[in-house]
Amino acid sequence: MPHARAAALAPQSRRDFLIKLFMGAGIAATGPLLNACSSGGGGGGATIPSSTLGAIGPLGEPDGNGIRLPAGFSSRIVARSGVPILGDILGGLLPPLYTWHTFPDGGATFAAEDGGWVYVSNSESVPGGVGALRFDAQGNIIDAYSICTGTITNCAGGPTPWGTWLTCEEVDNGRVVECAPFGRARDAQERRALGIFKHEAAAVDPAGKAVYMTEDDSDGRLYRFACSEFDWPADAARPGLEDGELQVARLRDFDYETAMPGIRWGVEWVAVADPTAKQNSQRRPEDTRFRRGEGMWFTNGIVYFTTTSDKRLWAYDTVGGTVEIVYDTVLGGLDPVINGPDNITTTVAGDVLIAEDNEQASRIVVVTPDGKVLPLLQLIGQDSSEITGPAFSPDGTRLYFSSQRGGPLSGGLTYEITGPFNG
Repeated sequence: MPHARAAALAPQSRRDFLIKLFMGAGIAATGPLLNACSSGGGGGGATIPSSTLGAIGPLGEPDGNGIRLPAGFSSRIVARSGVPILGDILGGLLPPLYTWHTFPDGGATFAAEDGGWVYVSNSESVPGGVGALRFDAQGNIIDAYSICTGTITNCAGGPTPWGTWLTCEEVDNGRVVECAPFGRARDAQERRALGIFKHEAAAVDPAGKAVYMTEDDSDGRLYRFACSEFDWPADAARPGLEDGELQVARLRDFDYETAMPGIRWGVEWVAVADPTAKQNSQRRPEDTRFRRGEGMWFTNGIVYFTTTSDKRLWAYDTVGGTVEIVYDTVLGGLDPVINGPDNITTTVAGDVLIAEDNEQASRIVVVTPDGKVLPLLQLIGQDSSEITGPAFSPDGTRLYFSSQRGGPLSGGLTYEITGPFNG
């Protein structure tokens, strides 16, 4: 529905409106998209940090991989669905260990002790599972392998601060399975306590000792697993994810039809009716409905998440216990408009990268801390696909993502983008 207040504003005024929106929300005076702010000298007010991506230029012509990028950025394909990974496995003495999976979806990176890293990627297929690409310190692929089998329709998920990957099944009886990025499929463990529903994404708040989860359903909810003291003791580096309370969000005084950016709603977390049952059979009208919860990412006390059907980016302040809309496509006057916001990630400066699940666009779009909305890249000639799994290498110099149904056989392509991500 149109945002009445913003719709009446001229484009520059709309931009100023967004800046004030970000400045007035979230933790203390810094706002969700300004959680990296510092106090300004003399006046003591919050200052907008320098975005690492706010100065990127317009997109150029498609490169050899069919990707439009700003000047200074380049791309390469690191994996193709159905094709064995041709990494330097034991100097080429052994055949590849893994054929890249179909329909790659959510992903994340994990730092290795030798300076390299692993990029993990879900398979939103039947069968599903999770694959991994192992890079050395120079960015060469040196291994590929499976870290999860026996699952279906693995959509998104999320990394944990203790170095594992939570993969989520997007089906009504979907589970969360915890995977070891440097391990193998036999090391994966089902985490039944995280609920049975159409899981999309997960994000861990280590200070609050909780796992947040979205549900990709038109009548979906926002969930939290609050670990018990026994499950996550004060001196423990990680929880067992076995003992705690599965909760659902209720927003106080919330009306979906009149909701707009600039408003904060208090959140009450209520135990689900039956944590062992499929949650689509446990709906209660007083639990707040979110229209297809999608990507989710935790950073600096804020849980960001998207809803695809109404094209919104939300921010939940884990300290203040409030949630707000920080981007709404129907504001108007924004170029580009974000369509089908799905998987997300963030930069250290507070930029939020949103991958579009939209057949007309296929872009990754940046929302900067000062309210700019900028395209970072666009796929050309892959209109039946969607972009999934955006994740930066541990040093922030490379961005990985997939075109879920890209390529000649529409099975999926996984890319690496290099460039001046750090300004």
